[in-house]
Amino acid sequence: MKLTLRQQLTQFAHVLQTGLFPVLKEELGELTAPAKRLVATLEMIPLARFVPSSRGWIGRPSKDRLAIAKAFVAKAVYGFGLTRQLLEALQSDAQLRLICGWSEARRIPHESTFSRAFDEFARMELPQFVHEALILETQRDRLIGHIARDSTAIEAREHYPEVASGVDAKKETPAAAAPLKATSEDKVPAKRKGKKGKRGPQKRCKGGQPQRSPREDTRLHRQRTMGLQAMLNDLPKDCSVGVKTSSSGYTYHWLGYKLHLDIADGQIPISAVLTGASVHDSQVAIPLATMSSQRVIYCYDLMDSAYDAQEIREHCQGMGHVPIIDPKNGGRKSQCVNIPLGKPKRELSWAESERYKERTMVERVNARLKDEFGAREIRVKGAAKVMAHLMFGVLALTVDQLLKLIR
Repeated sequence: MKLTLRQQLTQFAHVLQTGLFPVLKEELGELTAPAKRLVATLEMIPLARFVPSSRGWIGRPSKDRLAIAKAFVAKAVYGFGLTRQLLEALQSDAQLRLICGWSEARRIPHESTFSRAFDEFARMELPQFVHEALILETQRDRLIGHIARDSTAIEAREHYPEVASGVDAKKETPAAAAPLKATSEDKVPAKRKGKKGKRGPQKRCKGGQPQRSPREDTRLHRQRTMGLQAMLNDLPKDCSVGVKTSSSGYTYHWLGYKLHLDIADGQIPISAVLTGASVHDSQVAIPLATMSSQRVIYCYDLMDSAYDAQEIREHCQGMGHVPIIDPKNGGRKSQCVNIPLGKPKRELSWAESERYKERTMVERVNARLKDEFGAREIRVKGAAKVMAHLMFGVLALTVDQLLKLIR
């Protein structure tokens, strides 16, 4: 008889409470609440399966990478912002030190060793693989009703690439980098001269706005025929400047990245993608939907008005999902791409509006990730390291939400 997810989690919690915690209590004393969360997290995630072993190599053996990986998970669980804070806790807290795998304080590696190990974990995408394995083991056989999709701003302590290199983006390209002169076959007809702002006749909707058809040279159009890895490689990941307008109308700027998340019912992160801050949310919708569809089975895609595009709707429907997207109506950004004649204003039905209310779970996950799991304090540089730092927090948050299902 196959156990359900709730039955598996209940059995796991029973083993922790009656088997593991009493043994640890005899050896380490009364466990603190963070120590219990760390033990539960390390027992649930398949970390040892993906950490490389250095046994059998010729030369000086490297420090135990599994213990260091456990320490980085502990950094997210305990909410430490700096690796130095983690090292100080390992030196003073015997429980934390023994849980991670060091019997004595003098055996803890130097901070530089932690930095080199973290660079290895970031390049091999260790936390991403561990999170994917955790989702496949716990959510594959579960029918999920809603997937809420959104992004959150990640501020980084980096320099903007163009400013750091001293190159002005507005200046013309140098002669060495200038493109070759076009031949007579490649020449494009000159634009028709006329008054500034004057346009030719356009098809208009009944509401008076111009009716625009989807362009075929956009990233969204290209993603419809690309594989998942090709779509992820095509997204810009360098540090950049992002702009976001709040619901109150205030404009917010930041330098750094964007973390795009797919959240399932129960506030469980399913998929995550990191891009530069300047990347629009809609550019990551199709890769995220494809990634989540490969991991879990779900019915509805919940997205705000930033994802209101015909390509995204068609892609979700093609995978057997029902997209519920807040329609984009009015203002300068309004486009009559999907507005049928006679209905210039689109609105969600009553049933769609009720389901759309579930989208707020992604906002709660973003807030918890920043307030409790270290996503607000980024002290590493580069997209790979930033993603590794965030994914250790996503791992800890996923286990915490899974254990809440049995409470």
